[in-house]
Amino acid sequence: MAIVAGVDFGTLSVRVTLLDSERGRLSTASAEYPLKRKREDPDYATQSHAVQMDALVKAMRKAVADAGIGGDAVGAIALDTTGSSVIPVGANLEPLDDYYLWCDHRAKVEAQQITELAHREKLEAIEWCGGVYSHEWGFAKLLHWLRHNPEKRGRFVTAFEHCDMVAGTLAGISDASKVKRSVCAMGHKWLWNPKWDGLPPQQFLSKLDPLFDGIRDKLAGEYLTSDKIAGHLSPQWAEKMGLKAGIPIPVGAFDAHWDAIGAGCREGDVVNVVGTSTCIIAMEKKTTLVPGVCGVVPGSVHPQYAGVEAGLSATGDIFEAIARRAGTRVSELSKGLEQYRAGQTGLLRLSWDNGDRTVLVNSELGGVTLGWNLIHTAEDELFAAIEGTAFHTRIILERMAEFEVPVERVINAGGIPQNNKVLNQVYANVLGKPVLVPAGIPTSLGSGIFALLAAGAFPTIEAAQDAMCLKYATYDPDPAAVGVYDRLFGLYREVYFALGRENADAAPLGRVLPELKRIAAEVCGL
Repeated sequence: MAIVAGVDFGTLSVRVTLLDSERGRLSTASAEYPLKRKREDPDYATQSHAVQMDALVKAMRKAVADAGIGGDAVGAIALDTTGSSVIPVGANLEPLDDYYLWCDHRAKVEAQQITELAHREKLEAIEWCGGVYSHEWGFAKLLHWLRHNPEKRGRFVTAFEHCDMVAGTLAGISDASKVKRSVCAMGHKWLWNPKWDGLPPQQFLSKLDPLFDGIRDKLAGEYLTSDKIAGHLSPQWAEKMGLKAGIPIPVGAFDAHWDAIGAGCREGDVVNVVGTSTCIIAMEKKTTLVPGVCGVVPGSVHPQYAGVEAGLSATGDIFEAIARRAGTRVSELSKGLEQYRAGQTGLLRLSWDNGDRTVLVNSELGGVTLGWNLIHTAEDELFAAIEGTAFHTRIILERMAEFEVPVERVINAGGIPQNNKVLNQVYANVLGKPVLVPAGIPTSLGSGIFALLAAGAFPTIEAAQDAMCLKYATYDPDPAAVGVYDRLFGLYREVYFALGRENADAAPLGRVLPELKRIAAEVCGL
């Protein structure tokens, strides 16, 4: 028997779950921390490392107390984080600034420069991340920081992803070169792959900007999958959290990737981790490059498989924005949506309010809603937004299937599907497949599974999943709704590519609005 702690650092809070290898979940506790925004700069989004670590201490102590155990009973701790969330550090792992959080979008120019140079230089790495480097990713954020903080450059030693910084901190490591780096984080966001000896060549990075001279050496170290150990809990942090010093800390990963493991992901499954944004995770034995996805990385989700990541830049954030503009909450605005039928609103809404992460990878796009009339309501827009995020998800899954990534089973994980039956049913109808939803919140369950592996409680990830993962509620597609959504998806796909690509071929969009009206009239029996 083993008791372990699984930790999940989200956008606004950290969640700690204590798992018993025989009894399952013992307790879950969370603690919040602020997201720093600037009204004058909507692309700005940062968080304090120190404040996050304080929140971890609070959540850990509460989880241990709620479980009614002694902290010395905890045999391992594993953690996942948002990403790409980048922190520049100096000597002794001193943070030189706050984290550039995953949703910080200031590095748009840097990302465009990386993409353009990579294609000019025929850098193979760019093809492994869908052909476009994102402003949400590590090299772009680090270059932006170096360009805008000249007074701190002299103290700069290296930069870490959030998951690696926290693991190194908890292990009491002060030498940056000794901090283990996550294959998941560095592969998906930093162009790392063992196929070309890790990171891109220094010649390429220096050509991008002389500020990157020597950066490859500064980012050197061991790059490991999450079945390996990052370190052991230091006496200092053990005392703060009330745990036993010396327990193993496996190499961390991104939250969505471990959420997929916690949701029971196997080869052939696609897991939609639906929260403020959506991360779409799959894994495959055969490594297949897919244009427009966020990355294909061997060992990123499961050490024995290539992980495939895609997603939407905003999902729950869109729902919240609609409710906020209406002066209410999403929970209130959602009342009655279960009575809505496919296509009845006559609205077609594209989910570009925070840009497009996949498959266009275009941060310059904005939200679009077609079909408004004078009596539409905020409830209508919310339902159309749910439909729109489902259509966008279908665009992504069809792209993955086109390039032979197996898409046999769809699992909706993350926080929103637990509380939104309408969303799950719409997704089933739009995708034309049963949608499985864990019967409980799987967040931090994936990190608990890797902690159990580190503690030696299970021999494989699959064995731990069989013991720990939750059962599913199943949402079956409604044949009538599937037919309506197939028609609407044809319109959505046409608009998506016609408006979303700067050099798109001419498309007959004049038929879209009349067809939306026809579909709504048919559905409503008019």
